[in-house]
Amino acid sequence: MFKSCHLEELHGLKPGFLEAKTGVSSRYFCDEENQIDLGVAAAKTAISKAGIDAQDIDLIISACAVPFQPIPATAPAIQRALSITDGTCFATDINCTCLGFPAALEFANGLIGAYSKILIVSSELASRGLPWKTQPDVAGLFGDGAAAAVLTSAPSKKLFAARFETHASAYDNCSLAAGGTRFDFAKQPDMFAAHSQFTMDGKELFRLTAKHFGSFVEKLLASTGLQQNDIDLVIPHQASPSALAHMIKLCGFKSERVVNIASQVGNQIAASIPFTLDYANESGLIKRGDRILMLGTSAGVSFGGIVMGL
Repeated sequence: MFKSCHLEELHGLKPGFLEAKTGVSSRYFCDEENQIDLGVAAAKTAISKAGIDAQDIDLIISACAVPFQPIPATAPAIQRALSITDGTCFATDINCTCLGFPAALEFANGLIGAYSKILIVSSELASRGLPWKTQPDVAGLFGDGAAAAVLTSAPSKKLFAARFETHASAYDNCSLAAGGTRFDFAKQPDMFAAHSQFTMDGKELFRLTAKHFGSFVEKLLASTGLQQNDIDLVIPHQASPSALAHMIKLCGFKSERVVNIASQVGNQIAASIPFTLDYANESGLIKRGDRILMLGTSAGVSFGGIVMGL
């Protein structure tokens, strides 16, 4: 685990700068592990808790913001690392950046039946592409992490509602632009290198969220017939401590019903929501019969939420 003071010393920042700017006091950064190692460790835990064997999995959905490599997809690498026999499983990716897990859950909900046991994995090494020299206040928000879940029956009976929407006008306000086809590595090496680290316009994202996110949550809850006070626990994307405080105020949730661990682990991108869900479960914050709300935003810019009963 890296404390803010360690990172300040490492990157030549003034003591106290990172925590003052980000509100994050600690976060995890991988040392020897790679993204597949991290995802497989989470997957094995989920498979064990589901009481099944890895060979029982017939669909793997990798829901990561940044893949292990552009081609092939990340999910086949997870299948191989789990030693799942060739031809017995379909492995594919879905990318909705920070909303990857709830988006994958929504897709998987429609696939249970065609597939009997679905593994969803979100694994992120944010530490590989952070802009410490140009945007240290952004870089200091992030941490590495992974989480996974196994679906063995249709969650539709417990899934009250899911809603997603995209505001593509803000497409360039949060990006990692190199690595795909946008910049030609052979012809534009300088541009490729310049866009190989994450960038974010926090002010513009804040403006967009302030304008639209509250009404998004109202529409999501209205589709269930529930109100804020009917939700027992909110599992939000841990974008940043300040973003969580703004979300609580904007949406009218009671702060004690919102799981807030951003200051302890940072923003783990797509792993953030399932990691927070697991934290809430392991900490005894969730009990059978609770109504929970997974909620967040992602680059693109998209809003997403799922209301479920447990």
